[in-house]
Amino acid sequence: MSFDLVIRGAVVVGAGVGAPSRVDVGVADGLIAALGAELSGPATEEVDADGLYLLPGVVDGHVHMNEPGRTAWEGFDTGTRALAAGGATAAIDMPLNAHPPTVTGAAFDEKRRCLELRAFVDVALWGGLVPDGIDAMHELAARGVVGFKAFMCSSGIDDFPGVDDLTLYEGMCRAASVGLPIAVHAESEAITAGLAQRARAAGRTAMRDFLASRPVVAELEAIARAITLAEESGCSLHVVHVSTGRGVALVAAARARGVDVSCETCPHYLVLTDEDAEVLGNVAKCAPPLRPREESEALWQALADGTLPMVASDHSPAPGALKSGDDAFAAWGGISGCQTMLPLLLSEGTGARGLSLELIAAATSGYVARRFRLPGKGRVEPGADADFALVALGASASEELSAMDLHYRHRHSPFVGRRFAARVVRTFARGRTVFADGRIVGRPAGRLLIPTTTEMESR
Repeated sequence: MSFDLVIRGAVVVGAGVGAPSRVDVGVADGLIAALGAELSGPATEEVDADGLYLLPGVVDGHVHMNEPGRTAWEGFDTGTRALAAGGATAAIDMPLNAHPPTVTGAAFDEKRRCLELRAFVDVALWGGLVPDGIDAMHELAARGVVGFKAFMCSSGIDDFPGVDDLTLYEGMCRAASVGLPIAVHAESEAITAGLAQRARAAGRTAMRDFLASRPVVAELEAIARAITLAEESGCSLHVVHVSTGRGVALVAAARARGVDVSCETCPHYLVLTDEDAEVLGNVAKCAPPLRPREESEALWQALADGTLPMVASDHSPAPGALKSGDDAFAAWGGISGCQTMLPLLLSEGTGARGLSLELIAAATSGYVARRFRLPGKGRVEPGADADFALVALGASASEELSAMDLHYRHRHSPFVGRRFAARVVRTFARGRTVFADGRIVGRPAGRLLIPTTTEMESR
C-alpha cells in the first residue's frame, strides 16, 4: 500500500486502537488508510512523532465565529486558526453572534459561503430558534444544521432574542419532527434579570455583584424546565455550558429515565472559580458565571465518572473595548478559549488529576462527533478522516502562555500567564498539516460538515 502521509512512532489515542499504544498511522486521500507497527509501503511524506501522543482532532461543539457581520469580534479566518493551534480539526458554530444570525435559510447560505472561503478546519452549523422563527426550522434542517440553539434568557444580542416557554415547546415539537436536537442556554430570565436590575439600581456593579445576579438556582430551574419540555415533546435536548455539578446531575437523572438529553461543560468552569473572576475581571466574565471551587470539583468528578460526557470551549470573543470598564454588567460576557481547551484539559485532567487520555479524547472529540452525527470525525480508525492532534506532554512540554501565542483576532484570554504541561505540536486536518511549530501552515480548506441521517447518539 502507498500513502500520502505516514506518522511514525506516536502513542495513538482514540477509538479503534484500544489502549494507547505506539503504532504508525497511514493516510491516503485524506482518510486513515492503515494503523500498524512499522507500516511498509511508499509515502509522499513521513513524520517522525517519537515521544509524542496522537489524539483524534478536537471537535469543538460550541464556538462563536461571529461571521458574517461581526468579524471585528472574530471571523472564520482567525477563529479557525486558533482552533487548529489548539489541536481542533472541526467545530460547530453557533447561530449568534453573526449578523444576521443563522435563523433562516438565506443566513445559513451566507455563513456557508464565508466559512468555505476562510476556514482552516471543517465547520458544522447550529441553526437558531427565536421568536417567530419556527417556520424557518424546516429550511435550516434541509440545508444541514446539526440542531437549533435557543436562549431561555436574554442572549445579549438584539437580533437573537430569547424564547418564552411556548416558543421553546413548539420549537422542540418541530425539531423532533425533523429529527434534530434543541440546544439551550439554560438560565432563568426572571431570576437573572430581576437580580441584575436590583443590583444596578443600587449602584452595585462590581464583578461580585454580577456573579450574585446569576445564582446556581437560576441555572438549575431552567435546566429542569427544559428537560420537562423536551420529555413531553419527544425532542432531543442538549444543555450547553453547564457550570455546576447539580446541573449535570439533573441531566443524568433524566437520561436514566429515558429522556434523550446530554450536556457539556467548558474548560473555564473546570479550572477557574468565582475568586478568579474577581481577580481577573471582565476577561473572565461569562454566563453562567464562574462558580465556587466546590462546583468545579463536582464537574471534574462528573467528567471522571462519565455522567458529564462532553467539554466544549464556548469560545465567545469580543473586542477589548467591550471587555473593559468598571461596570461588570455592561462588559461583554464571553471567554476566548478554543485554542487552550485541549492543553488545559491535558494539563489539569491527565497531568494533575490522573484522568485517562482516552477520556479526554472522548469528551473533546469522539462523543461530540457521535452525538451530533458528524461523519468521519472523532475517531482514529481506518476509513475515518485523517484528523489528528500531535501533542507533547509532561516537563518537556511545559510552557507559559503569552498573548503573542494566541491566534485570536483579539489576544485576550483569562489563561494568559498560565503554565501548561501539554503543548500541541502539530495538527492535521484530513491529512494535511494546518498547524506546526507555532504557526499556521497552508491555505484555508475547511468544509461545511453536514450531519448524517442516522439516529443520534443519546449518551
